[in-house]
Amino acid sequence: MEARAQARYVRVTPMKARRVIDLIRGMNATDAQAVLRFAPQAASEPIGKVLDSAIANATNNHAMDSRGLVVSAAYVDEGPTMKRIRPRAQGRAYRIRKRSSHITVIVSDGTQVAPVAKAAPAKAPKPAADQAPAKAAAEKAPAKKAPAKKAPAKKAAAAKTTSASKTTSASKATKATATAADAETKG
Repeated sequence: MEARAQARYVRVTPMKARRVIDLIRGMNATDAQAVLRFAPQAASEPIGKVLDSAIANATNNHAMDSRGLVVSAAYVDEGPTMKRIRPRAQGRAYRIRKRSSHITVIVSDGTQVAPVAKAAPAKAPKPAADQAPAKAAAEKAPAKKAPAKKAPAKKAAAAKTTSASKTTSASKATKATATAADAETKG
């Protein structure tokens, strides 16, 4: 069984709070309290209060023994950021972000409680009479043919260059015969 506590809108940056949360995750609850009591970080104070609240919730609300509690989950989510303006040189303004965080600590005694399964409404299968016309229509519909593929661009380009070379070679041949005929008439 588990008990949780949450502190919202705590004026500690989430990144700094996560450094402290990582110290206590998975520890025994009383050991985690001792670690937080002597940790030098400023975020350890509000996290310690949340851990104390989670332990109190477990003992008072769920009748668990406080000596057997373990910090099963602890995480920090980002809260809203207050935006402020700081004047700077030459009329400029710099933005200051005052971040907040939501701290959650879950403690458990190690026993598992079976979750209550919610019964989902069962879907009734469709009658066979409704399925038969759909299958018959699918069988009667003609199959679509795949579109014909075009020749690749390389082959088309090769065919164009081949025909172009034939025409140029033919024109060279006629020029050669014409020059030979001119030489015979002059000579």
